[in-house]
Amino acid sequence: MVEPQLPRYADLPKADGGARSGWHLFGADDQVGLMNLQTPERIAAAAALVHSGEVYPLGATLGQPDPPLFGRGAPRRTQLEPRESWYFDDVHDNLFPQAGSQWDALGHIGFREGEFYNGATADDIRGGRRNTIEHWARRGIVGRGILLDLQATAPEAYDPASSKAFSVDDLERARIAAGVEYQPGDIVMLRTGFLEHNVTSDVASRKSQSVRTTLKAPGIEHTEEMAEYVWNTHASAFVGDNPTVEVWPPDERPEAWPFGYLHYMLIGQFGLGLGELWWLKDLADACTADGRHEFFVSSAPTDAPGAVGSMANAIAIR
Repeated sequence: MVEPQLPRYADLPKADGGARSGWHLFGADDQVGLMNLQTPERIAAAAALVHSGEVYPLGATLGQPDPPLFGRGAPRRTQLEPRESWYFDDVHDNLFPQAGSQWDALGHIGFREGEFYNGATADDIRGGRRNTIEHWARRGIVGRGILLDLQATAPEAYDPASSKAFSVDDLERARIAAGVEYQPGDIVMLRTGFLEHNVTSDVASRKSQSVRTTLKAPGIEHTEEMAEYVWNTHASAFVGDNPTVEVWPPDERPEAWPFGYLHYMLIGQFGLGLGELWWLKDLADACTADGRHEFFVSSAPTDAPGAVGSMANAIAIR
């Protein structure tokens, strides 16, 4: 497939609700969305960003956050001993792949009820026919990562357990501070401090954060201006250390659709990869220490046919 020249947001076809649509730019049958921008040439260029060989795992410890958010269950591990004192094995039960550091597949959420990226239907998702995680898993997610430290560059300190909404100006401030320019296919990582705060909070605070109606989390603002900015980066994915990349709670009133909850646009119209609850602290500290905010990223989602998400299984190499 010849890679199309992606238009600017303002030049995309119009969609309902004042939205713009990225459907069919990679073909009517496309199921990987903006991950198409991770070409062999760009991956090879990203590999050249490895200088020191330092490796930074980007996954939270299994079982974090604890309790899980949004009503998801906690994993249970049972150790088996098939041959006493010699062979050991594990069984993991109640494993919710999207309870920790994760990817949302393009079938995770639609632009609106029954309408998903590139025209897939709810029956397509139920039947595991379109927009499911194996399409990313079988190609891998690999490329240039850049880290924007929104917490460090915020003009004023904020509570990482608050609904702090980051504007386009905030992202630009962090990008300029990082000394990077966007390139097509980038994996853009946003450090807000949420996960670091969550795992070090007391039990009562973590329980409050686990409930959808009492959860508050910083993230990008719910505006068309932000949707336009994200599209115009021509990134393949945006990743956060927060629950939804965007600020929580969303505005789910009908009159706020489709920008009140940006997932509708970012996944449902753009086909953008969204990674959530990634552990970014150690990577951010390294970037701050030497001023290098670009690096090589590799992620291997689980090849689970029909699934709509996966544990991230991601590392950054500097």
